[in-house]
Amino acid sequence: MTPVEAFLIDLDRHWAHPEREKLRLRIIGSMALMLQADYLRGTKDGDILETADLDLATRTELLALAGMGTPLARDHGMYLDVVSRGILLLPTGPRFHPVPGISAQLEYFEIEALDTVDVAISKLKPYRSADAADIQAMAVRGLIDPEQFKERFLSALDRFADGAKGAEKFHTIVANFHKAQREYLFVEETWIEPPGWVDEI
Repeated sequence: MTPVEAFLIDLDRHWAHPEREKLRLRIIGSMALMLQADYLRGTKDGDILETADLDLATRTELLALAGMGTPLARDHGMYLDVVSRGILLLPTGPRFHPVPGISAQLEYFEIEALDTVDVAISKLKPYRSADAADIQAMAVRGLIDPEQFKERFLSALDRFADGAKGAEKFHTIVANFHKAQREYLFVEETWIEPPGWVDEI
């Protein structure tokens, strides 16, 4: 059993508000990678994408049970956070995959994990050293198809228009994408023309 699986099983055991049907949790970030690949690394957080399945009461209860600083989080060395889709760099129609192995062990939750390519794209915006390592690890395992990576990235850029703040980040994100193409996928960089709302630099 991996640390991520142990954390989710413990969350399920402590859930005090059973539903008539299993509650769907859509996992993103490095936790999604570890649920889908033979990949383990230290992580302090486990992000859930905010969806219509999670009303305010449910989000509040999840964070009260397993958020930062809770006993469950301290026991496992990781905590839950609920992330709004609007702050992430995600393609149109992000793809989630069921994780039946862990879901079968849970009474109250159904786990879905963000597709490895979409996770890689989401990491191009923050692009800390751990984000770069995650992308490289998925590339080494053959879990990032270069053509899909390009297509999904272009789709994400179409959603990225975010005024002046977006313009400041646009070139950095594209540079991170090019680095991933060049250094991890070993393909030529894709020329991307800045949209009209981005000031040329």
